[in-house]
This record gives sequence, structure tokens and C-alpha cells, in this order.
Amino acid sequence: MAYETLLLERSDAYAVVTLNRPNVMNALNRALFAELDDAFAALANDSGVRAIILTGAGEKAFAAGADISELATLTAAEGQQLALRGQAIFRKIETCGKPVIAAIQGFALGGGCELAMACTLRIASERARLGQPEVKLGLVPGYGGTQRLPRLVGKGAAFKLLLTGDMVGAEEAFRMGLVDEVVPAEALMPRTETLARAIAQQAPLAVAGCLRAVEGGYDLPIEAGLELEASLFGLACATEDKAEGTRAFLEKRAPAWQGR
Repeated sequence: MAYETLLLERSDAYAVVTLNRPNVMNALNRALFAELDDAFAALANDSGVRAIILTGAGEKAFAAGADISELATLTAAEGQQLALRGQAIFRKIETCGKPVIAAIQGFALGGGCELAMACTLRIASERARLGQPEVKLGLVPGYGGTQRLPRLVGKGAAFKLLLTGDMVGAEEAFRMGLVDEVVPAEALMPRTETLARAIAQQAPLAVAGCLRAVEGGYDLPIEAGLELEASLFGLACATEDKAEGTRAFLEKRAPAWQGR
């Protein structure tokens, strides 16, 4: 379907979702939230889509944060509801069952950084700048920043960003573990698309199983995490894709995945 704040394109077995408000550096407003919610619900249920790229229109920003004009008039109750809404949508992206790769150019600040952190992987242009500047507005991050940031970079590094509101460049973000790869600006989308294609070529149920194992087991005691992994391994053994994959390996040919 056509969106007003997003572009949605299909290429091979992956999709590209582009935040499309470049005149305001792709700031996140209620309309964009609603369309992100709809788009990722559709992509999660589309068996032809095996990986998703999330990026922003223009060269200036992935997303420069929340739309300040909307935040300025929020009451306490309205603010809590907006935070819960944003958290739910970002959690949907995080748990959609398919790898989501953030292609970050320019600014990823506040809600934009939180959106990138909800993705499976983050590839950054060397020009990218990331941060959580909410304290400079008298606010606390509301879309998961206080929870995902320390999980990615550690408590001390997270506090440094959260309490100062400072931005970091792409190389520093990589050193911290906030992004997974840094590439020249002109190589951002080609590299991200190469990664999406590489993932899309793998067995879709196995990819989904890896996501479930890491997501579900990350905060569990190791024994419980290993039990989850064994269960998912057993489920994979019963799939047609496992039979096809092992047969193709023995026959020295490329597998033809069916997602069953």
C-alpha cells in the first residue's frame, strides 16, 4: 500500500523501508508511528520477505528524533501513552521474526537512535552521528533507550551518553558496540543490500530460529538459554528445509528453501 511518511520497496527476497520525512530529518511523529506499525505487521506476515532494511530518506538523517512540536504540549498521561506506543512498535520491529538491518546515514538521535537499536543489525555511514539527547530537553528517553543502550554498550558507556546528551561519531559508536559496521557514505546502501541478500539466501526458518534463540535466551540463565536452544534445534530438525539443506550439501548443490 502507499504510505505518506514511509517508502516501502521490495527487491529480490528483502524489503526496504525508508522513513520519508526528509524536510524534518525524518522526525518520528504519530503518523509515522502508525505507518511503521502497519508496514512491519505486513512484512512479518509476508513469506516472500526474508530480510528488511530500515533507513531514512535524504543524506542528513536516519531519524533525528521525535517531532518536538508534538512533545511540547504533552501532559504526563499523554507522554506515558506515547512512550508505550513507541515502545510497542519498536518491540514489534525487534521481534518481527525477520532480520532488520538499520542503514544509518547522518543523525540518529533520540527516538531515531532508539529505533536503530531495535533493529537486528546496524550499519553506519562514516558520517553518522548517534546519541540520546533527551536530557537537553528535560526528558528521559521513552522508546527503549534506557534499556537497549546499556545492553549494547554497557552501563557506564550508556550513562555517559544518557546523562550528557552528547553525540558520538560512527567510529566511536562502532568501538562502543552501538553499531556493527562503518562504511563510506557512498557504500552504505550497497553494503546493507549485500548483507540483506546474504541473509535472504539462508533457510528462512533457521534464520527465524536464530533470532528466537538469541532474543529469547539473552537475559536467561545459561541453563535456561541452552534449553531453549535445544528446543529450537529440535524443531529445526523436523522441517523440510533441514531435509533439503542436508541433502543439498551431500549432493553438492545449492539448496532450494521452501520455508517449511
